[in-house]
Amino acid sequence: MRIESYSQIQSLYKTSGVRKTEKAKNVSGASDSISISSIGRDMKVAKDALANTPDVRSELVDSVKSRVKDGTYNVSADSFAEKLLQKYQELG
Repeated sequence: MRIESYSQIQSLYKTSGVRKTEKAKNVSGASDSISISSIGRDMKVAKDALANTPDVRSELVDSVKSRVKDGTYNVSADSFAEKLLQKYQELG
C-alpha cells in the first residue's frame, strides 16, 4: 500500500482553520447549489476504498512469522542490497 497517496488525498480534506460566517440577509428568490466534479467524486471513491483497506495483510505477515519461527526464512543478501540501492537512488 502506498502511504504517500493516502496522505495526498487526506490533505485535500483538511481545513485551514475555523471560519466564522455571517448570517445571510434574507434575499427572495436566491438559492444555493453545489456541484461536485467527476474528479472530486473519484477522489471520494479512492478515499473510501483506502479507508476500507486493512493496514496489514495478515496472510503475508502470518506466513513470514511462521517461517521466521521455524528458521526457514532466508533473505538473499544480493537481493536486499539491490533493493536498498534502488530505494536510495529513488530518494536522491
